Amino acid sequence: MFFSAKTKNFFVDFNDHMILVARTSGATAPLVVEEILECPPGDPAALQEALKTLQVKKSPSGYLQASCGIYAPKRVVRRVPLEAKRLKEPAYLNEVAVQQLRIEPDQFTLTLLNPADGTAFDLTKAGPKDALFCGLPTQDINTTQEKLLANGIYPERLELGSVASVGALVDYLAFAKSKAPVLLLEIDGDTTHSFIVTAAGVEASRPIAQGLDAMTPVVQKELGLKDEEAARKLFLSNAFDFTGMGPLLVKKLIKELQSFIGFYEVQTGQSIGQVCCTLLPSKLGWLETTIGGQLGVSVLRPDLPAWLQSRQITLADSIPANAQDARRFGLFGLMAQYAPHVAVSEKSQ
Repeated sequence: MFFSAKTKNFFVDFNDHMILVARTSGATAPLVVEEILECPPGDPAALQEALKTLQVKKSPSGYLQASCGIYAPKRVVRRVPLEAKRLKEPAYLNEVAVQQLRIEPDQFTLTLLNPADGTAFDLTKAGPKDALFCGLPTQDINTTQEKLLANGIYPERLELGSVASVGALVDYLAFAKSKAPVLLLEIDGDTTHSFIVTAAGVEASRPIAQGLDAMTPVVQKELGLKDEEAARKLFLSNAFDFTGMGPLLVKKLIKELQSFIGFYEVQTGQSIGQVCCTLLPSKLGWLETTIGGQLGVSVLRPDLPAWLQSRQITLADSIPANAQDARRFGLFGLMAQYAPHVAVSEKSQ
């Protein structure tokens, strides 16, 4: 396969709710984000049209070479406490994966990061022994690569989108000098990946077995629909105003989130200040406001252009405001490069 030298670079945030594709003036900062296009998932024609629009010059290979963020359904991004005295035991980390993460480690591609700054976790270094386990099933990597290639995208770099999103939010909170913890939610079909994040890193994480799929039966019951599939399609469309039904739809999820937040607040003495949902499709954006209202917190409205400028990333004037919301944290997280910073909590001491 032949690739020519590139004059432009491309980034793709590939998830079940939307596909975001961006063209930039370079691979590393300083750079300009020249254009961002959004495509619905499962629409190859729309994606092909977007790729055609973004490519100033057609690649000889026929593929758009890009850095890609992906969100496998069984992904793992979990902060886990480790026993320092057992770190040298060869089987210990596998034991943690099985007992605490409930996964088969031989079927996963995993790495350990520092929850504070995202650097590689050093098993031999003295200090805090909480680690951020990050990974996904190896088979999902292969399947996703095949799917990307089938859609005309050659992944030069494949990154876990959740890590890019969390890293971007941590850095944004440090830039904004925000001290209050933020609840970051990635709401999938059957799972909600929840994180409590501050400028000092990932404070806590928990997967919750409640997602959009669990809301469909409630829609069906409340509207008296006989077909659950019809209820699902109506829910995911923009043809009906579900905001009044919102508290009922998120009731079970809220109960789990309150438990998660309550444990954190008791342990740390800190209160959650805001909520941020990074994966919701635009048609379900109202769910973020509903969740915030039920938890008694506001919705994070980040000033992404200002933060990106601090990382020498400039948004072209042609990029609309609706391409600058929190759902772009994953996409921009793929572009940003982070210099070490002193956490807000340390600055204030």
